[in-house]
Amino acid sequence: MPPNTLISSKDLISYRKEMACHILLFALLALASSRVMASDPSQLQDFCVADLKSPTDDIFFSGLDMPGNTSNQLGSKVMQVNVNQIAGLNTLGISLARIDYAPYGLNPPHTHPRATEILTVLEGTLYVGFVTSNTNNGNLIFTKMLKKGDVFVFPEGLIHFQFNYGPTPAVAVAALSSQNLGVITIANAVFGSNPPISDAVLAKAFQVGKDTIKYLQAQFWVDNN
Repeated sequence: MPPNTLISSKDLISYRKEMACHILLFALLALASSRVMASDPSQLQDFCVADLKSPTDDIFFSGLDMPGNTSNQLGSKVMQVNVNQIAGLNTLGISLARIDYAPYGLNPPHTHPRATEILTVLEGTLYVGFVTSNTNNGNLIFTKMLKKGDVFVFPEGLIHFQFNYGPTPAVAVAALSSQNLGVITIANAVFGSNPPISDAVLAKAFQVGKDTIKYLQAQFWVDNN
């Protein structure tokens, strides 16, 4: 708008509306950009293998048909197939995992900070769920009993779990929206960190005595990955 120009009230209102639209558009673009940058970046070529001298087959993996060893305290085993196993996944923003569950086995509450997960049950029955971020109504939980052929989605970054309710083994395959999803197992991170989180901090956070915290920190926290 040129300086020293007299404008009518109608023109001023129109100008302010136009500016408001521009500000809203800018805010939406900034939000979209931050969301894109929070996930794996888009590739700039067909594929990008980090180690050109690698003796492995960079776009192939064999062995996902082999059952994982579930003889641990959790009764589950996760076999990841990510960029560490297939170098050709570099920049492609996708990975895979096979999860085996012993009878009454658990894939414990955990998060993937960089990936949404879509799980398909191949054998058995699984009780699955995820917990939302903090809301005015608390942390909401969404659960489902899955049978063979069922599919369930765990949104990126949210705490989720799978539990085999059945007396027979179960198997599932998960696809994930990152080449290197990251795993944070809640109990392991909170009670098994190295060095330990202060028992005073955890006692206050969980509203229990320090003896309870020390007992939990003394346990052996299994990593099923």
